[in-house]
Amino acid sequence: QVQLVETGGGLVQAGGSLRLSCAASGLTFSNYAMGWFRQAPGKEREFVSTSSRDGGTIYYADSVKGRFTISRDNARNTVYLQMNSLKPEDTAVYYCAAAGGGRLGLTKSYPYWGQGTQVTVSS
Repeated sequence: QVQLVETGGGLVQAGGSLRLSCAASGLTFSNYAMGWFRQAPGKEREFVSTSSRDGGTIYYADSVKGRFTISRDNARNTVYLQMNSLKPEDTAVYYCAAAGGGRLGLTKSYPYWGQGTQVTVSS
């Protein structure tokens, strides 16, 4: 079955950096767009970033543009999220997800999800 496993979360001070990884198995990775979403306590899950199948098309939420970078390695079936200049408002559980198509900014376009990794940014 499809498995997406996120790693790399943790506690970091404001202004610091973290790199999240998401290893995929059970699917043909290069056939899927890969996205990152996050969910803070008491809030809805929100779009962070997405990469097309070949990495040639990338989108970011306005809140992370210029600070976060998504990348993927199709040979390693892995997608990454480099997070720089972290802010306390970035604190959330971060999820990676795989989509075969559709509107990639929407959670409903992603049938496959990881279990999430906690990112906590202290002020």
